[in-house]
Amino acid sequence: MFGLTSLGLVHTAISLVAVAAGFVALCRDGRITPGNTLGRVYLWTTVLTCLTGFGIFQHGGFGKPHVLGIVTLLVLGVAAIAARTRWFGRASAAVETVSYSATFFFHMIPAITETSTRLPAGAPLLPNADAPELQAATAGLFVLFAIGAAWQVLRLRRAVAPVG
Repeated sequence: MFGLTSLGLVHTAISLVAVAAGFVALCRDGRITPGNTLGRVYLWTTVLTCLTGFGIFQHGGFGKPHVLGIVTLLVLGVAAIAARTRWFGRASAAVETVSYSATFFFHMIPAITETSTRLPAGAPLLPNADAPELQAATAGLFVLFAIGAAWQVLRLRRAVAPVG
């Protein structure tokens, strides 16, 4: 189906759960946090998405998607360190929040790439993952991420600011 292997189908299904959980968390709570069920679903399905992605080599060998999976796992690690330690000092809450949001942005990169190069079936929107339109779309998503991250940090600062 859509040129996906069995592992690719499982990977895609898991990633769709992660994206849905992350989207709902961002809309409902303004952030992704493993402190609630929705956040835990996002966290673990994101980890599973990365792990299952490491077994997909449809475009040749080790490539950009695999690097993105490694970076995603590293950023999840940074978020966990920020949540559990004071290593980042007063910025810990912001580092945790922005890190989880960054992983959501990372989900969007293959989401738009795979969707636009596979759908509609038989006549995809774009010819390949190197299409300039994908670079522009990714840049647009990055701008949205940067705006959202800035809003999250401002919101966190207001939450801890002394009322007076």
